[in-house]
This record gives sequence, structure tokens and C-alpha cells, in this order.
Amino acid sequence: MIVPSPALSASGRRRVAAGAAAYLQLGKPRVVALIVFTAVVGMMLAPGAPSPAVVLAATLGIAMAASSAAAFNHVLDRRADALMARTRARPLPTHQLSVRQAVGFAVVLAVLAGTTLVLGVNTLTAVLTLCALVGYSVVYTVVLKPLTPQNIVLGGAAGAAPPVLGWTAVTGEVGLDALLLFLIVFVWTPPHFWSLALYRRNEYAAAGIPMLPLTHGSRYTRASILAYTLVLAAVAALPFATGMSGGAYLAGALALSAAFVGYAWRLYRDYSDALARRTFRFSIHYLAALFALLLLDRYGSALGALVSPIAFVHAS
Repeated sequence: MIVPSPALSASGRRRVAAGAAAYLQLGKPRVVALIVFTAVVGMMLAPGAPSPAVVLAATLGIAMAASSAAAFNHVLDRRADALMARTRARPLPTHQLSVRQAVGFAVVLAVLAGTTLVLGVNTLTAVLTLCALVGYSVVYTVVLKPLTPQNIVLGGAAGAAPPVLGWTAVTGEVGLDALLLFLIVFVWTPPHFWSLALYRRNEYAAAGIPMLPLTHGSRYTRASILAYTLVLAAVAALPFATGMSGGAYLAGALALSAAFVGYAWRLYRDYSDALARRTFRFSIHYLAALFALLLLDRYGSALGALVSPIAFVHAS
């Protein structure tokens, strides 16, 4: 009887773990987590009580589609990624995975996503999700990103789609409130990404990507960030104006928007890479918090009714 060497066994486990980590990184899990969250909020805000089975299928399908788009982005951007400090440790530039493996992973996820959405949700959600996948991985990455400094504005539609996908998963149609959620993410995207582009401008220059700070300069970009955050503050208040949310959401949204505008104003007046980095990080928290407020405003009383007895029992 041949007993496997413990050293080889440990080495094999390390290789398997490293491979799994590389595939996980290929799917950009942190980005996908925010995408899926906005989609789930879209489901929960849609009229009617969403079926748990539909919510589960839609969440899985949208998550797999977003991960597929991210993997395709890794493949198509691999040469630029190798030139940028932010991305040179990704699985393809470091040869942890081959292009064939990455494409295979992306295709499998896309097929699974489409199948899950068609069979478990509805055809409209599947079609819109496919359009968002192609919009990000092909239209944005291949066409817009290398050709125009407005790439993130024009390509922002794909990233703003998830709340609409969540809405259509429940209702089977695109409602006006769903488009309002889309608009929030769409207007949020440029100041979010341009903050990153400001302190990573040298890396984008090395990769030959015409981001706004390179083509129009730092001051113009900072003025654009300020302008977009002011528009975003107005757009973020619209759910209250349309009756989609209540006063609790409005108060939270105004506070969050004031903080974001404050970051943008300081960035415009007294730029530093450190401030740009903080602005970028805050923008992520801003969007997550804004959508969490929408959810809490709608279901806060129900959550309170659920939590209160639990807290009473715990206190007893």
C-alpha cells in the first residue's frame, strides 16, 4: 500500500487553495458584493411581496453575471493591468491563471447566470442582465475605456443596472422607481471613479488609458467631481420627492450627501492624493449607506417589531 507523502499532500492543498483564491479574485468579490446589495434593495423596494425563491435565484443569477463580467474584464484588460500597481497582482498578470482558464470561468458563470435567471426568475431580467454584462465587459472595457475620457460616464449604465434587475426580478417590468434607483448609481459613478483616477493618474498614463485627469487635467476633474456630487445630492433626494421613501430616508440622504459634497469641495480647493483616496473610499460607503437607508425606511418598523421582543428576552 502506497501512502501519500504528507509534504506533497500539504503542498497540494496549498495549490488548491491558491487556485481557488485566484478564481475568487477573478470575480472581484468586493465589487460584486456592492452590486448584489443594490440589486437586493431593488427587489425589496419593488411593489408586492417578493418570493423567497425568486429573491434567491435573482441574487445568485445577478451575482454570477457580475462575476462573469468581472472575469471578462480581467481578460480584456490584462495587458493594462500588468502596467498598473493597483492591478498588477491580479491572477492574469501574475500568471496564476491562464487566459483560457479565465475565459472558461467567465463563460461558465455567464451560462449559469442566464439559466438561473430564465428558469428561476423571468426572461426580462435575464435579458437585461446579459445586456449589462456585455455593456461592461465589451462596450465599456473594449470600446469606451481606451477611446474617450468620458468612458466612465458613458459606460456607467452597466454598473447602474443592478437595482433595475432586482426590480424586474420581482415585478417583471421596469418601473419609474427602478429607473430612479438606476439614476442614483449612474450619477454616483463618475465622482466615485474619478477620485480613484486622480491619485492613480500616473498608472493610467503608463497603461495608455485616457482618463479625465490625464486628458483635461486635475483641476477640471476635481471641478467635475464637485459638479456631479451636487447633482447626486439632488438626485438622492428624489425618492422622498416621489413618495418612494419617507422622512427618515431624506434626513439620512441629506447628511450623507452633505458629507460627500464636503469631500468634493475640499478636493477641489486643496488637492492631495491622500484626500482623493479618502474621497474614493467614502464614495463606496456613501452608496452602500444610501441604499441601506432606502431599505430601512421601507422596513424599519417591521425590523423594529422583530428586534424588540428579541432584545426584551435578551435583557430579561
